Amino acid sequence: MAAVNATQTDYWHFLFVELADPRTNDWFLIKSPLPLLSILGCYLLFVLSWGPRFMRDRKPFKLERTLLIYNFIQVALSVWMVYEGVCIWREYSWRCQPVDWSRTPKAYREARSVYVYYIAKITELLDTIFFVLRKNDRQVTFLHVYHHTVMPMISWGTSKYYPGGHGTFIGFINSFVHIIMYSYYFLSAFGPQMQKYLWWKKYITNLQMIQFCCAFIHQTQLLYTDCGYPRWSVCFTLPNAVFFYFLFNDFYQKSYKKKQAAAAQAKANAKALENNNNNNNNSCAKDLNAAAQLTAAQKKAL
Repeated sequence: MAAVNATQTDYWHFLFVELADPRTNDWFLIKSPLPLLSILGCYLLFVLSWGPRFMRDRKPFKLERTLLIYNFIQVALSVWMVYEGVCIWREYSWRCQPVDWSRTPKAYREARSVYVYYIAKITELLDTIFFVLRKNDRQVTFLHVYHHTVMPMISWGTSKYYPGGHGTFIGFINSFVHIIMYSYYFLSAFGPQMQKYLWWKKYITNLQMIQFCCAFIHQTQLLYTDCGYPRWSVCFTLPNAVFFYFLFNDFYQKSYKKKQAAAAQAKANAKALENNNNNNNNSCAKDLNAAAQLTAAQKKAL
């Protein structure tokens, strides 16, 4: 038994200490996967079970001020990460970029940016919690919950083992998309009076699908270019990019395309009904006119 415990300890040490980047391994929520898994477990229990039961007989919370502050912070955080990405990627190869394992200020800056991105993914779990508290159940979809569960896990692995290099491109473009997305949420939190200015909502989903295409193309370069960044990472990034693309595309089709088709069909039906009414009115007018002429002829004959 002691030998088994020793083997398990050695395996744990090898997996979560020896393989990890020593620069980031002692940072908050990085050293062990257990804290993150606990957070995600509580998140899933709340949004799928505890939260809906808690809100079942309660009125939805408004949370206007909370949402304004939260979305503003997310926009500011995303702007900062895009700025960091621009500064870092000015000297990077778009084809293939290895991780800078040194302890230079530039290398630490890159590692810090990856870590902040990871922390941001954890804070974004509040998106779903706010949906539950406001009883926006239709927004708690499989796509939403899956996306918010998987991204912190991927970001944790990146921060712990490869905080920099080729994979940072995904975080860079994702942060850019989030500037626009959380700006929309920030403006919509002001209330219904803002809706007429938010006609561009559907284009956010288009932008999200474009980012997955860009991520897929960028990651495929690892298949035929060797710069020291692990090629095996494409086993996770490529299928995930494809899966996310089809999930978001399905959401787009259901949320916008089908609604547009239904609206077009309703408009066509209304037009057909109007034409039918006009034809009926014309027919009635002709019948009345014929009857009037017949009556006039009969009177004249008398």
